[in-house]
Amino acid sequence: MNNTIISAKNLSLTFETNDGPVHALQDINLDIHKGEFVSFIGPSGCGKTTFLRVMADLEKPTGGEISVNGVSPEEARKSRAYGYVFQAAGLYPWRTIGGNIKLPLEIMGYSKAEQIERVSNVLKLVELDGFEKKFPWQLSGGMQQRASIARALAFDADILLMDEPFGALDEIVRDHLNEQLLDLWAKTHKTIAFVTHSIPEAVYLSTKIVVMSPRPGRIADVIESTLPSERPLSIRDSAEFIEIANRVRDGLREGHNA
Repeated sequence: MNNTIISAKNLSLTFETNDGPVHALQDINLDIHKGEFVSFIGPSGCGKTTFLRVMADLEKPTGGEISVNGVSPEEARKSRAYGYVFQAAGLYPWRTIGGNIKLPLEIMGYSKAEQIERVSNVLKLVELDGFEKKFPWQLSGGMQQRASIARALAFDADILLMDEPFGALDEIVRDHLNEQLLDLWAKTHKTIAFVTHSIPEAVYLSTKIVVMSPRPGRIADVIESTLPSERPLSIRDSAEFIEIANRVRDGLREGHNA
């Protein structure tokens, strides 16, 4: 049985600009399998977010091919195969937290009863039950981002695409949300593609770490994590964790020198 969820073969993307072409991605070959947590790390402008946007059908590749759930990204988008979590929570200030989470369900035509049930379920998953009637401005940045994750989970897509969702948060909040995200992943068995600038975050969260080089974005290294699935934050002091982090750092350095 083929359990490949996302597959890129010789994938390239060049943006045409007034100053000439910008080669954002070049010859990307990668398979993401069902249930994996895959982090993408690399310097700013290396194409991490662009690659995520290609998966989501928000950008079109100019070379090679990519499939999501065995079909084109466009077909996957139309069949609601994934939820997308952006860098900013992007909650509508005039809607309650429940109203924000409900929005995709309203657009998709779910019944009122199912909307209520799904909102309740995902709020429990992200530990925000009881906050349904609050407005975004009444929540901290970390809570807003959890609400954004709940919205992406509301229609129960198998794939979660996350673009630096914790990048703007302070380290203590970020650590807590990393723990919660691992717990959420263990409960839901989603396939997660996660963009980050943080080496510790990438190593802590992932089953596979994709290290990308500066533009044109290429894959410098793919690291299969040997860490156990149970990961207390203290694992970051272990020799195994530090060894993986050093390999990520080496990959970033080599990518710069390539």
